[in-house]
Amino acid sequence: MSDSPASAAAEPLTQPPLAPRRPTTREIHGHTRVDDYEWLRDKDSPEVIAHLEAENAWTEQRTAHLAGLRSSIFEEIRSRTLETDLSVPTRNRGYWYYGRSFEGKEYGASCRVPVLDADDWTPPRPAEDCAPDQPALPGEEVLLDLNALAEGHEFFSLGGSAISLDDRLLAWSVDTAGDERYTVRFKDLTTGELLPDELTGVLGNVTWHPNGVDAYYSTVDESWRPDKVWRHRLGTPQSEDELVLHEPDGRFWTGIGRSRDARFLMIALGSKTTSEYHYLDTADPAATWQVFSERREDLEYSLEPARIGGEEVFLVHHNGTGPDFEVALAPVAPTPPEQWRPLIPHDPAVRLEGVDAFAGHLVVHQRSGGLTQLRIIELTDAAGDGLGDGLGHGLGEDYLVGFDHAVYTVGAGSNPAFDQPVVRLGYTTMAVPPSVYDYDVRTRELHLLRRTPVLGGYDPADYEEHRLWATAEDGERIPISIVCRIGAREGVGGGAGPVPTLLYGYGAYEASMDPYFSIGRLSLLDRGAAFAIAHVRGGGEMGRRWYDEGKLAHKQNSFSDFIACARHLIDTGWSTPKTLIAEGGSAGGLLMGAVANQAPELFGGIVAQVPFVDNLTTMLDATLPLTVTEYDEWGNPEADPEAYEWIAAYAPYDNVSAQDYPPILAETSLNDTRVLYVEPAKWVARLRERASNPDILLRTEMSAGHGGVSGRYKAWHDRAFSLAWILDRMGLASTSPASSHGTSSTR
Repeated sequence: MSDSPASAAAEPLTQPPLAPRRPTTREIHGHTRVDDYEWLRDKDSPEVIAHLEAENAWTEQRTAHLAGLRSSIFEEIRSRTLETDLSVPTRNRGYWYYGRSFEGKEYGASCRVPVLDADDWTPPRPAEDCAPDQPALPGEEVLLDLNALAEGHEFFSLGGSAISLDDRLLAWSVDTAGDERYTVRFKDLTTGELLPDELTGVLGNVTWHPNGVDAYYSTVDESWRPDKVWRHRLGTPQSEDELVLHEPDGRFWTGIGRSRDARFLMIALGSKTTSEYHYLDTADPAATWQVFSERREDLEYSLEPARIGGEEVFLVHHNGTGPDFEVALAPVAPTPPEQWRPLIPHDPAVRLEGVDAFAGHLVVHQRSGGLTQLRIIELTDAAGDGLGDGLGHGLGEDYLVGFDHAVYTVGAGSNPAFDQPVVRLGYTTMAVPPSVYDYDVRTRELHLLRRTPVLGGYDPADYEEHRLWATAEDGERIPISIVCRIGAREGVGGGAGPVPTLLYGYGAYEASMDPYFSIGRLSLLDRGAAFAIAHVRGGGEMGRRWYDEGKLAHKQNSFSDFIACARHLIDTGWSTPKTLIAEGGSAGGLLMGAVANQAPELFGGIVAQVPFVDNLTTMLDATLPLTVTEYDEWGNPEADPEAYEWIAAYAPYDNVSAQDYPPILAETSLNDTRVLYVEPAKWVARLRERASNPDILLRTEMSAGHGGVSGRYKAWHDRAFSLAWILDRMGLASTSPASSHGTSSTR
């Protein structure tokens, strides 16, 4: 939907759109389920499109008074953003790769320059005043001009790009509809020639075989599950591509990649609870695909090739000895779990999230106490006597990379080179902008390469960050991360008074909502609001147990935890029910729908983005995208009466009742393949029918997918719309933002 009133009806509307009730009935497990609005699922129906457009017109009319604020917020985001910019170059083989953005352009460009000194791992730095039409670095080669590729398309998304190991061929994928089905093209970088090969219906990117002739990719089935892996030989039509693997089990997805040392191609097969890896040793021309360890129900594992003590091994990251995983060693051969030998044993206080192997060190990704950590294990030249009794050989010191802030997020960045002696990492807090560091394992020094510039005199010292703890119904302590401007809570007489607060939550798939920085969020904070993240169960912030206690039959914990966090903010004086706004998207939108039903009195407004609010209908239909693969997350209500009962007990759409709801803004996209637009459309229709004070808005992007509109300026306009609505609900729509007094950030 446009930010201008052009999409509004010519005459002012006197009431919101009211969808006709056309009941459909289904008998299941002894229950009669009546659905009055399932007819809205017909995306090709002119009546459905007209209804969505009428909803957009109503939303535009109801928010017309915020047009000036939306424009102000957009300009604030734009003025704080360095629009002509350059990412920190990443070294891979003989080139430094980086991205560029340009003022006034929706999209950027992918570029590279040659490595001049093979022994120097310090990334090159461009001139600060580099003009957009000039090379940022000497010898710059523009690989992809995304603005040129996007020309003529209302929606454009780059799925990814990959360069052959001889640095000569480029493959990239684009989506111009928003349905996440990509088209892959190939380019000869030595001649600039666009090859005739074209692959359609691809999920994301391709993976090159070291021979530079074969490219591998995945495709999806009718339910949008990546079920097939293909091999494409350059110069041949897609119709002749070889089917490498087909996964018939609807619970499992497929994916293919190449190991960091470039020796192995690996196909990962996984459900929500079970894994299986196939690998191809490309160093052996006679090798065929091998299954490392056949799937066993509830055994999750991943593979990382490594060289330890002069020996080629597989590192196996798995949960076979405990829910928080361990890292084990195995030979480069098909190996059952009984023969895996622990390298980093399971520790219930530390959730091991993965391991990356390099020539001189291992990088372990882990979390403890709700915080992310990077762990370094140095490798030595000491040779062992094989996997049987050489576990201590080849391993050096083992330590964490340290940081000063009490609440932060750290994670490895792009580290594509097996022989690199440095670890590229990203670091941020809710007040410190994203920062790129290189950690030199040789010297154990941390080098700040770049901190995302925030223009206009932004100073992190103007903001305060806290970690709070709420108590859930069952006594569990739930962490809350919160940030506000220093002094925002100073009330009359210097006391600590409540501030309007935006409380964000997700709580699914073991996805952790770790503290993060946002330029757009400053438009809230500088008007006197606070921003908080409720780290509810269903996420992974506190280990695998945190996830297990927020899914399937325990899903209610996610909602109770969020409600407990809201009550804690109110009871401790951080906020008030009138000025506490809740926000969540996708599975976090399900969270929003559930808390709207269960505790509407706690919130002054709710923003639900691409919300999974009709989850019972979706999980009852195995033909819909993602349904079968999600049985291990939500349950199978079609086959399991117990699963039906627990989903029906909290499903937002099914539990809308005749009560007072806070104002709700639901945002969706017509071409979303993950959470179909029909879910919020039906939810809003039922809220209008049953709620006693239905101040409900539905906003549908008519040319976008799950991630919303494409292009950064369009995305800023979209976020400005949401933020303006939030500020209006907080009572801060007319508040001027505080000025910053620090100095401008630099690279």
